[in-house]
Amino acid sequence: MSGPTPLERLDRLSAELGIDLWLKRDDLTGLGFGGNKTRQLEFYFGDAVRQGADTILITGAVQSNFVRSAAAAAAKLGMQSVLQLEERVPDMGKEYYRSGNVLLAKILGAEHMSFPEGENEVGADAALHARAEELRAQGRKPYVIHLGLQHPPLGALGYVAAGKELCQQMSNVDAVVVPSGSGATHAGILAGLALEENACSVFGVCVRRNQHKQKTRMNTVLQKLADLLEIDAGPLQDKVTVLDEVLSPGYGRLSEVTRAALEKMARTEGIFLDPVYSAKTFAGLLHLLSKGDIQPRQTVVLLHTGGLPALFGYQKELVDNMESSQPNQSQ
Repeated sequence: MSGPTPLERLDRLSAELGIDLWLKRDDLTGLGFGGNKTRQLEFYFGDAVRQGADTILITGAVQSNFVRSAAAAAAKLGMQSVLQLEERVPDMGKEYYRSGNVLLAKILGAEHMSFPEGENEVGADAALHARAEELRAQGRKPYVIHLGLQHPPLGALGYVAAGKELCQQMSNVDAVVVPSGSGATHAGILAGLALEENACSVFGVCVRRNQHKQKTRMNTVLQKLADLLEIDAGPLQDKVTVLDEVLSPGYGRLSEVTRAALEKMARTEGIFLDPVYSAKTFAGLLHLLSKGDIQPRQTVVLLHTGGLPALFGYQKELVDNMESSQPNQSQ
């Protein structure tokens, strides 16, 4: 991170939706197309450098922004990167496996390995440790960034800092809307705002798991984050609000609602969202507004977590829909 990311008012959407809508531009964090993972990786790479590591190992989905950002950070610090890609999204086209973040990671020189399951964090971590042992036997100094909840969520500390940053930029916020997946971004924002004694609502939009599973995960992440910060987790856990009404048809899959949110942001404000996280988060905001959880004239901050390279991995899903929705024109 070279400095705070912009907080941009969305004038046209504010007028259309009847709220005071702002976009926290964490798509502009820099480093290999930016995104929220840059904030998280600062803490993981800080720990890796402290331990003298020369190789980073990390797991993510095929179009993972986390692994692409990790490969960029490794390159910047003169390290090697090993990226383990999980099969989380079935039945995707060829662009999904060769464009977007996959292409960028190859340009960055990352080593790739695959893991056949998308919901086995313990198994994925074990596979990385097995590769790390092979590297260690070759004289390398590997550092594993874990998926599993058994490990301290160092990356969440990046969003504790982001919460404080947001309070410095704007103190009179009524609600913040964020994606809720691994839980690191959501938990960090909650803790950062609480440490600044900001009582605004924080809504987490489920992007991978249903509401019940995500609430359970958030409680675990918040407990481990509170342990790192040496604070009480209870008040943070009491503030967890997650919604899964826009999750269908699941992680990394586009619904009409998500696609419409992506297009609305682009065609109203000229800002691109990604199909996996930020478009779903904006769709969640629109849902909250429709059911009254966000009130007219309230000041609302939407977190843009980046991930734009993934757009190119979703060409078929996006373009086919756009072409089918275009009106016929007479010749």
